[in-house]
Amino acid sequence: MAIKTWIAGVALAAVAGIGGFIYLNAGTSPAPASTFVLLDGSQQTTADLHGKVTLVNFWATSCTTCVAEMPEIIATYRKYQPQGFETIAVAMSYDPPSYVVNFAQSRQLPFKVAIDNTGMVAKQWGDVQLTPSTFIVNKRGEIVKRYVGAPDFAELHKLIEKLLAEA
Repeated sequence: MAIKTWIAGVALAAVAGIGGFIYLNAGTSPAPASTFVLLDGSQQTTADLHGKVTLVNFWATSCTTCVAEMPEIIATYRKYQPQGFETIAVAMSYDPPSYVVNFAQSRQLPFKVAIDNTGMVAKQWGDVQLTPSTFIVNKRGEIVKRYVGAPDFAELHKLIEKLLAEA
């Protein structure tokens, strides 16, 4: 009897996991109302991003995958920014602000970098805990794709091009 219960639990967890994967990767959901505190102390809200295709990347200086993908994120930003593409890199709450500032300056990050000191922004975006986690938001302010781990940048570029072409 215990084995049947265990198997039923595993099956239920698998269905829930697949459902969550489909939910995160299909359709759209509104981007949460968030305020990003940028390195220069200014603020940007998700409402400010309406009309732009935006990549929101949750990362940390201690995350090797995050550091490894950053040149691709820079190249993606530079390629599409003239067409109305925006990028916000959100450093996780556990990342020391001095490390984030040093990283942004030494790598000459060309896009907005925010520090999520309280962890509130990560909570608002689905309780992000794994880095890197990247969200693609369309011009209407809807999340159309979430990547956990480094994205397939060829696929990401096709998605960005499609979203930029939308009215």
